[in-house]
Amino acid sequence: QLQLVESGGGLVQPGDSLRLSCAASRGPFGRYGMGWFRQAPGKERDFVAAISWSGGATSYANSVKGRFTVSRDNVKTMVFLQMNSLKPEDTAVYYCAGARSSYGGSGIDNYDYWGQGTQVTVSS
Repeated sequence: QLQLVESGGGLVQPGDSLRLSCAASRGPFGRYGMGWFRQAPGKERDFVAAISWSGGATSYANSVKGRFTVSRDNVKTMVFLQMNSLKPEDTAVYYCAGARSSYGGSGIDNYDYWGQGTQVTVSS
């Protein structure tokens, strides 16, 4: 069973950048599609970005397109989310997720494995 641990969150100012990391273990990481979701206080968990098992396909929520980049390293069994030009509305707990298939896309129900989350706060 895939286990996921996120890191890299923190408090930053608007316009700053952050890079989130997700370390995977105990599973055939190279076979799983991976995704990033986020949840702000009082709101539902929303899709942010997804990447296929090979890294050849990616997708993004409209709200982050052009600012965030998802990538993966199958040798190191890690997934990354590079976040640039951060805005206060990006403030949330960010979760790494593993899909049952080679590409999970934006559907939260496509993901079976979840990390514990890492807090990102964007504030001046």
